[in-house]
Amino acid sequence: MEYKFSDRVLTLKPSAIREIFKYAADPSVVSLSAGNPSPEAFPVKEIAEISARIFAERPIDALQYSFTEGYPALRETIAQYMKERHNVGREFDGVLITSGAQQVMDLLTKSLCNEGDVVICEAPSFIGSLNTFRSYRARLRGVPMDPDGMNIDELERALKEEPRARFIYTIPNFQNPSGITMSWEKRQAMYALAKKYGVLILEDNPYGDLRFSGEHVPPVKSLDEDGLVVYCGSFSKVVSPGMRVGYAIAPQELLQKMVVCKQGEDVHTNIWSQMICQELMTKYDFDAHLDRLRAIYREKSAFTMKLLDEHLVPHGVTYLPIEGGLFLWCTLPDGVDMPAFCKEAVLRKVCVVPGNAFLTDENEPCQSFRINYSTPTNEQLEKGIRILGELAAEVCR
Repeated sequence: MEYKFSDRVLTLKPSAIREIFKYAADPSVVSLSAGNPSPEAFPVKEIAEISARIFAERPIDALQYSFTEGYPALRETIAQYMKERHNVGREFDGVLITSGAQQVMDLLTKSLCNEGDVVICEAPSFIGSLNTFRSYRARLRGVPMDPDGMNIDELERALKEEPRARFIYTIPNFQNPSGITMSWEKRQAMYALAKKYGVLILEDNPYGDLRFSGEHVPPVKSLDEDGLVVYCGSFSKVVSPGMRVGYAIAPQELLQKMVVCKQGEDVHTNIWSQMICQELMTKYDFDAHLDRLRAIYREKSAFTMKLLDEHLVPHGVTYLPIEGGLFLWCTLPDGVDMPAFCKEAVLRKVCVVPGNAFLTDENEPCQSFRINYSTPTNEQLEKGIRILGELAAEVCR
């Protein structure tokens, strides 16, 4: 049978990262392409204890239908935590629990964007979000990145030239894929521009708790006195991505529409997972858990950057040092064919993600590729980066 697909999905392409996973599943392949937490990072013992307690004491609460807005105790805990720690949340804000942070992008775009509306994005940016915006036939306008975040002059140019812009999408901390953290000055400037042009900001912050060095930078949402910022948080990188628990903190008027959209998608996020997250935050030492994660990533990132210095930098490959997050952004010298480099790496049993996958226009030239250091073992990192170094020695002449 010939299937006729909707215009909305006809031009969508599979995620390049998910396609690479097919190769990475081969145990002989060193995968530097994933975005997964380290296997050491999961609080398995605590999750088992909490689950046993839930099913012994209140199993029906975990197994029955529940509120679309989310488990009330978790919503209250998040609201209190974010207000006390980050000055996030005003009287006009509420909390919506979602099935992973990815659903925040989906629900907000569905609520705000008509076909042809514009989403202004960092270039490069997270491919999962870009594909969500594309799925609603929004047009993407990329703004180049500086070492301290989105170029503010180019952002204002985009706002002037795009009257149909509905929101600015930013990952301000340890951005995926670049690892860049936006400075406090640029966060203030972005908020001022959003206010000037009457455009919302979607602040996606899955990596903020994974800062292992440097100074904390307050969220853009901490500036929000005007209902301009939708803050997106997640438990995927600090508890478990498989549990699919994210959240939005946003003005109630926006959340009401997002709730209606969510009811048509999945009714509500898994309640058992929400209960686990709530108990981890309130009945265990959640700060100690985060400190343990930071220690893991501090050590692994330092090990990885040392390998890059030894094997890739001597051949003209550069990278942006990081202070948190899970990714390193490597750039080949001008004249080197980046897609060909990545393809040859796969043939040599090493997977990285080509940088053009993260662009608003995948046909734009790009010399960079993304490495994930959190998932592989140190032995795999050493082997994979050594092979990349050998390949760089051949092509970067």
